Amino acid sequence: MLNEFHPIAARIAEALKARGEKIAVADGSTGGLIAAALLTVPGALQFYVGGGIVYSLRARDVLFDLPRDAYAGMRSATSEYAVLQARAIRDRFGAEWGIAETGSAGGSAHPLGVASGISACAVVGPGVEQVRVTETASDDRIGNMVTFTRAALSLLDGVLAQAGGQK
Repeated sequence: MLNEFHPIAARIAEALKARGEKIAVADGSTGGLIAAALLTVPGALQFYVGGGIVYSLRARDVLFDLPRDAYAGMRSATSEYAVLQARAIRDRFGAEWGIAETGSAGGSAHPLGVASGISACAVVGPGVEQVRVTETASDDRIGNMVTFTRAALSLLDGVLAQAGGQK
C-alpha cells in the first residue's frame, strides 16, 4: 500500500521543498498512513516536521493543546473539525502547512455515533484552507483507511499544485 502512495508523496515533497516550506500531519481514522506515505520519501526532514495520530480525546488534547471550548458545537468527521485540527497541528509544530483527517473507518461502533465510511480531511497553508469529505458507505476498516489516505494525499497534492512553486 505504501508503494501505491509513494509517487504522490514524492510530488508533495518536491512541491514543499521547492517552496521551502514544511508540513505537520494529524492522522485520525487513517491511523498514521498519511504521515507514513510522506515518510517514504528519502530526506523527509526537509519538508516534514512531525505530527501524530489523533485517536482519542486525550491524544487530541495533548497534540493540539487547545482549550475544550475550541471544540464547542463540533463533531468529529466534519469539515469544521478537520480545519480546526489542520490549523492546530500546523501551529503546534510551527509548520507552514497542516493536514488533518478525521473520520470513522468502521469495523466497530464510533464512540460519537459517526457512521462508518466517512472522512473529512483539511489542508491549511499560506492563504489556503481546503476540505474534502469522502464517503464510502462501507464498513471495511482497512479499505476505508486506504481510501481516506488516498483522498487526503490527493487533496494535498492538488492544493500544492494550485498554490504554485516557490513562495
